[in-house]
Amino acid sequence: MSEDRTRILGTKEIDQKITRMAHEIYERHYKSGALIIVGIKGEGAVLAQRLSKILKNISPLEITDMELSLDKKKPLNTAVLSGELSALKSKRIILVDDVLNSGRTLIYAVSYLLESGPKSLGTAVLVDRIHRTFPIRADYVGMTLSTNLKEHISVEFSGKSAAAYLD
Repeated sequence: MSEDRTRILGTKEIDQKITRMAHEIYERHYKSGALIIVGIKGEGAVLAQRLSKILKNISPLEITDMELSLDKKKPLNTAVLSGELSALKSKRIILVDDVLNSGRTLIYAVSYLLESGPKSLGTAVLVDRIHRTFPIRADYVGMTLSTNLKEHISVEFSGKSAAAYLD
């Protein structure tokens, strides 16, 4: 851990943001009947599990959880879904990651999931950094933060505690 880290979100703030995001997702999908929450492996998958848990508590929606793993350095043709891609056909999907930076990981993940022919596909991130190299945005955002290109945002989930840092 670098000593130059600045904590930008603590457990309480992250929990509040995840709860708000879950309510927003439910508000937009209350007539859907079912949602598939796909978390990008790592902290994105942990965030997806937390969103899913809240959605199951606040809504009658049938929530299915999946995890998508891909090499973030070389995302092309490295995606592996924890379930069958064909199970996503004509379904409503929310793709979840912890931080949206350049958009590279998210756009490759979206591209992979679109192969299944979903009914709709939304994206959710805890922190949106605004620096885009790829044309993608998040539909559900916990926090938008303008940083310079040299700064890094990291989200850490550990048991019930969580924090987001700016390095």
